[in-house]
Amino acid sequence: MATANPEFALRPVLPADTPLLAEILRASVEELTGDDYSEAQQEAWMTAAADEAAFAERVTAALALAVTLNGTPVGFVTLVGGETIDLLYVHPGVAGMGAGAMLIDAVEKLAGARGARKLVVDASDNARGFFEKRGYVAQRRNTVLRGDEWLANTTMEKALAGKVAT
Repeated sequence: MATANPEFALRPVLPADTPLLAEILRASVEELTGDDYSEAQQEAWMTAAADEAAFAERVTAALALAVTLNGTPVGFVTLVGGETIDLLYVHPGVAGMGAGAMLIDAVEKLAGARGARKLVVDASDNARGFFEKRGYVAQRRNTVLRGDEWLANTTMEKALAGKVAT
């Protein structure tokens, strides 16, 4: 992953990808969220991928896209119910290189093409700036209980351009 200008590609998530996607989630939380969340909060957060069968079901039940580098997933996004971004994670080795932006651009286009008027995401504190740069607006602060830990996030929303009538 030490490519100077990585060439990412997009593809649908495959069921066989889910163990690697769980690893991406854990690595992302562990390495990218330490400034905003305590170690105990990070551990609680990572339990979202602890049950790999349940995690695989969560991912494959959604519209799920993977961003790949040399054919291997390095990030993913899931869209639930046509308007809700449920999961968005990129491997720390490619953070800040455009993988997340590629995923969000794609999911916005897909959701808009399917008639969605907006997208909603519960953004972690470390992801909030990423979404703000892409036009998402904070709606409310939330606290979510994971195990014995409370995690804060912000519900954000972005209006999508409607279909043009012809």
